[in-house]
Amino acid sequence: MKKSVAILGLGTFGKYLAEEFFESGADVLIADNNEETVAQLSDKVEYAMTADLTDPEAIKGLGIEHMDMVIVSMSQSLEPSIMCVMLAKELGVPYVIAKASNSRMADILKKIGADEVINIEEDAAFRTVRRLMSDDFLDYFDLGSELCVVEIHPKPDWVGQTLRQLHLRERLNINVVARKDEELRSELIDPNEPLRAQDRLIVVAEKADISKLG
Repeated sequence: MKKSVAILGLGTFGKYLAEEFFESGADVLIADNNEETVAQLSDKVEYAMTADLTDPEAIKGLGIEHMDMVIVSMSQSLEPSIMCVMLAKELGVPYVIAKASNSRMADILKKIGADEVINIEEDAAFRTVRRLMSDDFLDYFDLGSELCVVEIHPKPDWVGQTLRQLHLRERLNINVVARKDEELRSELIDPNEPLRAQDRLIVVAEKADISKLG
């Protein structure tokens, strides 16, 4: 069954979301107060509407109560973000995501009902610091308060051995879930296949244990 998503606010982040959701097969509704911006994306989504997102009646008129998800993408505008989040929840939208520009705004949006808050700048900074603090980390993704995903090359003493032989879960409390091929496409990893030095392993670990990978 197709997912339906409404994106309120079409800055750079909102535009990317609209295009990616549409290309992934979702039914997409977009709304912004800039008619020209809406028109630019109108042929890439099912519903494109120009609306004053500071006006409760205009927001209600969008039909967002029929969507599986609403994403409020106006991080530079606190009051419209609050209005859109509150109305989306009042209208019964199952999942509401809001973009925040700072931690204070994130706290406010959570308190008024947002199911998830995204702070792109903070998330990017956190991932960059984590990656740069270890020469062994090719990338880092946060999965919440306790878990993370780390992309690494095999340690020298892992090369030529299989996951079954290494017993990484038992010894280090980490799980190698996949690897990337030469074209950086993710693929499931055969636990009986020897690791290669050029492999990029995708590892799920508790944050308390990632120092074992450094």
